Amino acid sequence: MPCLLCGSSESTPSPSGPRCAICDWRIGDAPDPDLPPPRVDVVYYLRHGDRVKIGTTANPRQRFADIWHEEVLAFERGDRVRERARHLQFAADRFERSEWFHLTPALAAHIAEVAEGRDPWHTYARWLAEAYAVK
Repeated sequence: MPCLLCGSSESTPSPSGPRCAICDWRIGDAPDPDLPPPRVDVVYYLRHGDRVKIGTTANPRQRFADIWHEEVLAFERGDRVRERARHLQFAADRFERSEWFHLTPALAAHIAEVAEGRDPWHTYARWLAEAYAVK
């Protein structure tokens, strides 16, 4: 049975019953449809060729539908404050007046550190599950 939160069919056993291997949601449990979905703000890193867009959103799938990109490289938790900090951190690599940056070794190393070798969508699913569990 797939996870009702993230859709994964991978599960792991736990004392309270099987849990999703991706987001750790309990298999068979559904989010309460009467509650609004939780807000999980993320800073994202999208690659298009040798350029990387650093932006922020609370709804990545919807946001990415509007942006030309080839790959989602990473997510990190954060809002506009964190996004601005990343823009300043990599200001020397920025394309003029945009949120796009040259994919330099320093930026690539930062993205690798943020991603920690995980699929970005799995990371986002786990954060979403954690936010639902708090509600």
